[in-house]
Amino acid sequence: MEIKHKSTPERSKKQLNHFLDVKFNNCAGNKGVRYETNSLDFKVRADGTMYAAHHVQMPSKQLILMVTAWDPQILGRWEAIVRFLVTEKSQHSGHKTVPGEVAQQQSDTLLPWRQHQSANGLRRQKRDWVIPPINVPENSRGPFPQQLVRIRSDKDKEIHIRYSITGVGADQPPMEVFSIDPVSGRMYVTRPMDREERASYHLRAHAVDMNGNKVENPIDLYIYVIDMNDNRPEFINQVYNGSVDEGSKPGTYVMTVTANDADDSTTANGMVRYRIVTQTPQSPSQNMFTINSETGDIVTVAAGLDREKVQQYIVIVQATDMEGNLNYGLSNTATAIITVTDVNDNPPEFTTSTYSGEVPENRVEVVVANLTVMDRDQPHSPNWNAIYRIISGDPSGHFTIRTDPVTNEGMVTVVKAVDYEMNRAFMLTVMVSNQAPLASGIQMSFQSTAGVTISVTDVNEAPYFPTNHKLIRLEEGVPTGTVLTTFSAVDPDRFMQQAVRYSKLSDPANWLNINATNGQITTAAVLDRESDYIKNNVYEATFLAADNGIPPASGTGTLQIYLIDINDNAPELLPKEAQICEKPNLNVINITAADADIDPNVGPFVFELPSVPSAVRKNWTITRLNGDYAQLSLRIMYLEAGVYDVPIIVTDSGNPPLYNTSVIKVKVCPCDENGDCTTIGAVAAAGLGTGAIIAILICIIILLTMVLLFVVWMKRREKERHTKQLLIDPEDDVRDNILKYDEEGGGEEDQDYDLSQLQQPETMDHVLNKTPGVRRVDERPIGAEPQYPVRPVIPHPGDIGDFINEVCSVGACVRRTTTPRPPPYDSLLVFDYEGSGSTAGSVSSLNSSSSGDQDYDYLNDWGPRFKKLADMYGGGEED
Repeated sequence: MEIKHKSTPERSKKQLNHFLDVKFNNCAGNKGVRYETNSLDFKVRADGTMYAAHHVQMPSKQLILMVTAWDPQILGRWEAIVRFLVTEKSQHSGHKTVPGEVAQQQSDTLLPWRQHQSANGLRRQKRDWVIPPINVPENSRGPFPQQLVRIRSDKDKEIHIRYSITGVGADQPPMEVFSIDPVSGRMYVTRPMDREERASYHLRAHAVDMNGNKVENPIDLYIYVIDMNDNRPEFINQVYNGSVDEGSKPGTYVMTVTANDADDSTTANGMVRYRIVTQTPQSPSQNMFTINSETGDIVTVAAGLDREKVQQYIVIVQATDMEGNLNYGLSNTATAIITVTDVNDNPPEFTTSTYSGEVPENRVEVVVANLTVMDRDQPHSPNWNAIYRIISGDPSGHFTIRTDPVTNEGMVTVVKAVDYEMNRAFMLTVMVSNQAPLASGIQMSFQSTAGVTISVTDVNEAPYFPTNHKLIRLEEGVPTGTVLTTFSAVDPDRFMQQAVRYSKLSDPANWLNINATNGQITTAAVLDRESDYIKNNVYEATFLAADNGIPPASGTGTLQIYLIDINDNAPELLPKEAQICEKPNLNVINITAADADIDPNVGPFVFELPSVPSAVRKNWTITRLNGDYAQLSLRIMYLEAGVYDVPIIVTDSGNPPLYNTSVIKVKVCPCDENGDCTTIGAVAAAGLGTGAIIAILICIIILLTMVLLFVVWMKRREKERHTKQLLIDPEDDVRDNILKYDEEGGGEEDQDYDLSQLQQPETMDHVLNKTPGVRRVDERPIGAEPQYPVRPVIPHPGDIGDFINEVCSVGACVRRTTTPRPPPYDSLLVFDYEGSGSTAGSVSSLNSSSSGDQDYDYLNDWGPRFKKLADMYGGGEED
């Protein structure tokens, strides 16, 4: 077995024993087994671990020892050869091994020991072959493959044996970490090991013969990767943030820093220790904090933390493995930022003991003074925010102090208007404190109070009316010029010699006058309670009082006049018109009265008929119903239908009473059995006689007759118009006639416009798609054609186009231009479609199916123009 190990003189015995665990497994568990070596420099403990007994100078790279183990109980004895390999030299010559250090070793062979025969003749017994655990240091530099142990069966002298290993690291991932020589049984490690990747391996060794038959039972091989200090401690965070209150006592916890080491935590390689390297700033002491070397807890170690002096500390913390051994351990650092948090240990203090300000009278929400304070605590925190209070000097509450959230200043503000005539100055005592209470043991400073002197300046104040609104009562109708009252104002500026003058500001009816000097109110017109300017018997006017100060000031006052009613309005009869039957006892007229006055100058009313003319009382009578109503009815048995003006005298109950003679128009009419006026009676009652009524009826009949005659005449005229449409003169029927529209062509001057629009279109798509309505005269109708009576046509009509083409073919068409599309005067023109079945034939009948002789005599019947054509083409071929 071979184990490599870097020699470290400072390692403790407990640590070094972990690197070598040489045991005979067949003896494991038997406490009676004893070990000894053939060297005094190395010894073996009872658990089978080999160690150096004292400082040993290793002169060479290897040392071979013989280890013997025996068991007194069973008289067994075993031997093994161990070879130590030195992989690193110290600064001295050779290698020096300290006491307790486990040396690097290699066991060339492990023999299947058999018990020796003792003196009493007992024969040795065969035991199973075993391999002790194999310790392999990580990060070995080789060379590889590197032999670990040699496995050998005691039957290899008799037969050929093949060795193999199985398990993780051999034939299972990770593959081929370990290998074995199948013939010699030497097992190797093929590459450097990493304990942080895998700390141990469990393999099984097999021995078989050449036929694959098992020769020995499989044995277990335990391979432990021995940790080397190859990983630095790593902090979880590179920067840690913590805080501690200023003024904290020593031992106050601040924060915890943590570093992890990937090495074996059960050995010194993974045991991390902490320490503080530097502290910045080193005020008031260079050691304000300490750290627990094992837990990483940072606590205060000295008093004197003051945020106002040092707000933050930066502490460099170092973590070192090997239990903090700086010579052999690996280290790493992190930064701990410790913020000193503020406590209210500084009371606010005024920057001066007295303040002053000035305020005009009658002003509110005015800042009259700014109070400045100094507070060394954290700005814009409850420990810094100032709260101001007025302790004395303002019993009426004219002032308050508000805090400016930005500057922390106190703003003395007027919240209740001050009067110069009442207080010319104020002496305030103010106090300032923080929003948060002071820390324990901190007392308020005498500078936390101050005095504020506020001067009030006099301003020109407006005059005011002591009684506003002023109400007076008087009867309506007082004569013009009557003195009603004196409406005077008071000037509050007692210390200013000023004059007050009065004027009207609002007088809706222009009924009042005011004396500009003393404010005396007189009437300018008669006051009428029944006027539209009166609301609830009250007339309201507004007056202005202005002083002559600089600048002038004015005030307003309202005068209310309550008008007491007098009986100055006579009653009026209601209704003004009525209707009654010509015979009595059928119906009556209810009458009442209206009076613009109010009680007691209104009802009860007295209704009576005048004595003149006498016919009134002869024909009519009044019956009283109550104080406000009466009934008017006929006194006689019959009264001729018509309209009658009936005068009635109405008297009120005022003092003195007023009366009025009102006329009611009464329509007397014949009535039916229900007492209602008939239609004729109503007309008669309106004042029309019998002759007038008959004349009106005759006029109505004549008007109706004229309307009827007009309707009959319109019907006949419409019928005649439809009849005439069917009897059109043949000369007016354009369906079978050729109409002359205008010249079909012109001279050269006519070519200024696009004449191609008048030519026959090459395609008919645009015609087919055209909506119904007006179309060009050269378009043939495409839709359904009107059907007319079939007329004989001789000869069979042809196409007018063929006719013109034929004319052109004999040279009759003379072109006036060389353009590919000639103007319309020598080309085919379609003026209108003439229909089919015409008795007069068609121009298209000029066409002939042959180019021989053709009869054109029928053209003579078409007029002078076509007669020329008949003479031209009917005269013979010589033309």
